Amino acid sequence: MSAAQPPPAGQREASPLPFVSVIVPARNEERTLPATLDSVLAQDYAGRMEVVVADGSDAPALAEVVRERYPSVRFIPNPQRTTPAGLNRALREANGEVIVRVDAHAVLPQGYVARAVETLARTGAANVGGRLVPVGESFFQRAVAAATSTPMGTGGARYRQGGAEGPTDTVYLGVFRRGALEDAGGFDETLLRSQDSDLNWRLRTRGETVWFDPELAAAYRPRGSFAALASQYFAYGRWKSAILLRHPSALRPRQLAPPLLALALAASALLALAGALAFAAAVPLIYLGALIASSIWAGLRRREPAAVLAPLALAVIHLSWGIGFFLPARRKRRESV
Repeated sequence: MSAAQPPPAGQREASPLPFVSVIVPARNEERTLPATLDSVLAQDYAGRMEVVVADGSDAPALAEVVRERYPSVRFIPNPQRTTPAGLNRALREANGEVIVRVDAHAVLPQGYVARAVETLARTGAANVGGRLVPVGESFFQRAVAAATSTPMGTGGARYRQGGAEGPTDTVYLGVFRRGALEDAGGFDETLLRSQDSDLNWRLRTRGETVWFDPELAAAYRPRGSFAALASQYFAYGRWKSAILLRHPSALRPRQLAPPLLALALAASALLALAGALAFAAAVPLIYLGALIASSIWAGLRRREPAAVLAPLALAVIHLSWGIGFFLPARRKRRESV
């Protein structure tokens, strides 16, 4: 679908479907972004739609890919090179009444945009979204996908494990009524991670509804190495801690599991140094057994040989997130743009 200019006011009012803008922040993701854009441009939405990519890359490779292969996509610079800044820049450039947020590691199924617009209209919500479905290409990515499809990998979050349709705290990605998004102040550029949960918190405190629709299931491609996975989840833990310092009542019990695990394993190490080996071994052995059982379940359910690495992937996720939680990130000063 080609990019669109805003229709004349009379045509916009007469159209039964809202004009949609898909906004995509990207940085150095020339390998994953093409599949994302292919899935967006293949949508069967019957209304007008445009795609805006905000590029914060360190090199010209991503720009070259987009301009060569996707001439209909509007491509704008993001000098701050952060996700929330890119989202806000794309929002300012967008013309749509409905804003569809998509990440450069996501792949939308056919019908995603049409279903989301219908759900917005049906529910009156400010933001609707659905499930994150991890899908790997390499052996390691498939292991992470298997790990994060288990209860130990999802933490019970509805946008990861699924559940009944209805109001919720937060969703994966998000499809917004533009007016509600702008009235809430857009994405907080001082938050380098967890800006979605912060925005959804602000929407809900304004009396708006965040709606979970399990039929909106977008694929997500995990990181490709243990180092990249650890860095990702360490940052998640740090920024989740920063969010909770700002909004303490947003705390959910599942979010305490990784930091409590990190503390328990640290206590076990101290007991081992003190010579209390029997007590020291209890927590690590129980945790190891839970990792193995969860990974076997995932491997059998998904028929995935790569699940053999799932225990290691889960341990990296839990410990990186848990350690990061104790080192809350400092909010970056909002720069003028």
